[in-house]
Amino acid sequence: MVCLVSRTGRHLQRYDNLGRRQVVGCIPYRYKSSSDNDLEVLVISSQKCQKMMFPKGGWELDESREEAALRESLEEAGVLGIVECELGKWDFMSKRHGTFYEGYMFPLLVKEELDFWPEQNLRQRTWMNVEEARDVCQHWWMKEALDILVERLNSVDQQNEEKFPSLCTDLVAPKISSL
Repeated sequence: MVCLVSRTGRHLQRYDNLGRRQVVGCIPYRYKSSSDNDLEVLVISSQKCQKMMFPKGGWELDESREEAALRESLEEAGVLGIVECELGKWDFMSKRHGTFYEGYMFPLLVKEELDFWPEQNLRQRTWMNVEEARDVCQHWWMKEALDILVERLNSVDQQNEEKFPSLCTDLVAPKISSL
């Protein structure tokens, strides 16, 4: 069972030693069909306007980064899947709040797209090819994460996975019912 309510408030929010809020996000992706390598990524609209981005939100004290990434993807985009190895860490400034953040991004291989999810009335979700997503994404650091994901997936296509040990494919086994 999946909870249909988003977490709210910042009482469990993590901050780094410089006082920057720590946020975690995912780039949900899939292939159009199992017979080809036609990659699609899922972008969502922001709550306040129609700017497009990837799901992200606060990393809380009671969860790992991977669990936070999966929770945010469920809450904001209504997708579940396999959280793969971190794409990187970025320091950025929020234009809206004028404060600095520390952001982590992960790939999420989508296994299920839900019909109902916590923020379905607040956001639009759209599957796009990589070029379209890069054009519409509003955050430079998310675009960099997308580039890293594409490079990683292309490397896996070109090399045998046993010969590519730097790719982390550890699965996160989150407690979905507790989200």
